[in-house]
Amino acid sequence: MNAPFKPAGNRDPFAAYICDETSLDVLRPVAIELGWQPEKCNKGGLRNAIQSLSVSASPNILMVDLSESGDPLNDINALAEVCEPGTVVVAIGQVNDVRLYRDLLASGIHDYLLKPLSASAVRDALNQAQAVFAAPKSNDPDSAKHHISTAIIGTRGGVGASTLATSLAWMFGDKHNLPTALLDLDIHFGTGALALDLEPGRGLTDAIDNPSRIDGLFIERAMIRANDNLAILSAEAPINAPLMTDGAAFLQLEEEFRQAFSMTVIDMPRNMLINFPHLLSDVNVVVVTTEMTLAAARDTIRILSWLKTNAMHAIPIVVANKVQSGAGEISKADFEASIERDIDFVMPYDIKAATNAAKLGQTFAEANSGSKATAVLRQIADRIIGAGDGEGDSEPAKKSLLGSFDIKSLLAKKDKGASEAAHAE
Repeated sequence: MNAPFKPAGNRDPFAAYICDETSLDVLRPVAIELGWQPEKCNKGGLRNAIQSLSVSASPNILMVDLSESGDPLNDINALAEVCEPGTVVVAIGQVNDVRLYRDLLASGIHDYLLKPLSASAVRDALNQAQAVFAAPKSNDPDSAKHHISTAIIGTRGGVGASTLATSLAWMFGDKHNLPTALLDLDIHFGTGALALDLEPGRGLTDAIDNPSRIDGLFIERAMIRANDNLAILSAEAPINAPLMTDGAAFLQLEEEFRQAFSMTVIDMPRNMLINFPHLLSDVNVVVVTTEMTLAAARDTIRILSWLKTNAMHAIPIVVANKVQSGAGEISKADFEASIERDIDFVMPYDIKAATNAAKLGQTFAEANSGSKATAVLRQIADRIIGAGDGEGDSEPAKKSLLGSFDIKSLLAKKDKGASEAAHAE
C-alpha cells in the first residue's frame, strides 16, 4: 500500500484470499512456479483477508478477491489499516470499470486483474509486484530521484519502432515537460537524429571507443539538443566499421542518463537485445512494436518469452503499428491468441502523416498532432509514465475469447489456404 517502506522482517513472501475454486486452481500453480507455498492461497475474499491480517503479519505481496465486496473502495481502506507498510497488493474482481480501476490504484493497489483469471496474466502481475517490492526504497529525496527508462524494440525491421521511439521521446519532453534522453542504438543505420532534423555527431561512437570518458560533462557535451527538454545520442558509423564493444559504454551511458534526465528512451534493435541483454537490467518498460503478420507474431512470442526470463522486472507493452482495417495478414484476435495476451495499443496506418513528418523534419507526433495515430501515441506515453509510477492509466486487459491458439495453427491455416488456391488454379 502507499505507506513508508520498512524492512520485511519475518513476513511471508506471499498470501492470497480468493473467493472461488476456479481462480484458486489458476493461482496455485503460478504460486508454486514462483517458489511460494500453495497453502498461502486461501479460500475467502477481501473481508477474510482483513480478519486474518488484523491478527497476523501481512505478507510482502498480497492478492485479494473483491468479488464479494459490496463497497470495494471502503473495504480496501479497511485493508490498508491492517496491512503493514510496504505490502504490495494485487486485487482481482469481476467488475470491468475503468473508474473503479483508477480509484483502486489511487487508493494504493498495485494492480487489478479481471476474472476469469489466466495463468499468464497472474504470472505477469505477480512478477511485477515482486519487482516493485524489491525496488530500493528510501525517504531521502536525493536518492529517490524519479527516473523512467523505456526500451523500444521492433519485432521485425520496418515495423516503426524508431518512429515510436522518437515520437515518445519528443512527447515526454515537449508535452510532459520531462527532461528526456533519446539513445539510438542502431549504430550504423539509426534514424533518430534524422527524424529530429539533426546531425548525429560523434558522441555515441566516442563513448563506445572510450567508455572511461563517460561522465556528466561528457554527456553534456556529446548529446545533441533537439529542444530544451530533449537530447539525443546517436551515431552514423561507417558501414565498413563493425561494432567492437563489450557493452560497458552503454551501461555507463544509462547510469549517467539516470542522473541527468527524468526519462530515457532507448531505440534498441533486436541484435542489440541479443548481444547485450544486460542493457535491460535497469529498464522499467519495454515497448514491443509489431505488425499483424505471421513472422511478427512468431517473433513477438519469442521476445516476450525472453523478457519473462531475462527482464521480468520490466513491464512489457505490446503495440501493433501500421494496422489497416481488414488488410492484416492475420486478425487481431488470432494474433492475440497466438501471443497469449492482448495487444495493448493499435496504431492505424497513415502514410500521409508519415510523409508529412519526413518532409517537415519532425517526429511523427509533432508533425501530426491531430492524427488518430498520434492520439494512440499520447495514450502510450501516459501508460509508460504511469507504469514508471507503479500505476496504470488504462482499462485492465480482457481475456481473448478465442482462448489458446498457437502460431503453428496459424501457419497451418495459411499453408492450407495457399494449397487450396494452387489447386484452384
